[in-house]
Amino acid sequence: MRVILPHRGAAALSRTDARSAAAVGTQPAVATTAARSSGDPAPAPRPDPGTSQKTAPLLLGLGLGGFLDGIVLHQVLQWHHMLTSTADGPFTTIAGLERNTLVDGFFHLATWMLVVAAITMMFRSWRAGRPAPPPRVHVGLILVGWGMFNLVEGTIDHLILGIHHVRDDLGGPLGWDLAFLALGAVQVGGGLALARSAGSDPR
Repeated sequence: MRVILPHRGAAALSRTDARSAAAVGTQPAVATTAARSSGDPAPAPRPDPGTSQKTAPLLLGLGLGGFLDGIVLHQVLQWHHMLTSTADGPFTTIAGLERNTLVDGFFHLATWMLVVAAITMMFRSWRAGRPAPPPRVHVGLILVGWGMFNLVEGTIDHLILGIHHVRDDLGGPLGWDLAFLALGAVQVGGGLALARSAGSDPR
């Protein structure tokens, strides 16, 4: 008498175990494939916090430099306005002063927008939990931004376009324009040195 039932049972059990193992082995792959084919976008990488930490104080320096230029030189000292070296904006006529007041207002609005943009970037960095830069870096980059304003504005408005000069009340001597550019260069150099010194501070 041949005994075949145990062998068949073992074979059936083996086939059942194989199917179960295969099913268990394929489930993660199926789940992974389904997750990949679901179309969900991968999470975007977090932006480099160093970018906003450097851009914000630069914009703040540009805006504050423009504010000081407009308030001190245009309004308090009244050395010049935006168009005082043009035929349409002289000091000596009411129409010229009115035109300069309007253009000065647009200039102040632009510098105000730079300050708002800088504050917005700093607020977003704070909300994201990013650490603030060291004080030397922050102040140094503000000086760099201020110096950049003096260099760009002095080169374009004073030398290239000639729409005004630092001392239009004195006839626009070139020496004052060059001194304004030299001040901007000193501010940029000093600001960079101050910002870089933060990395060598043992504290």
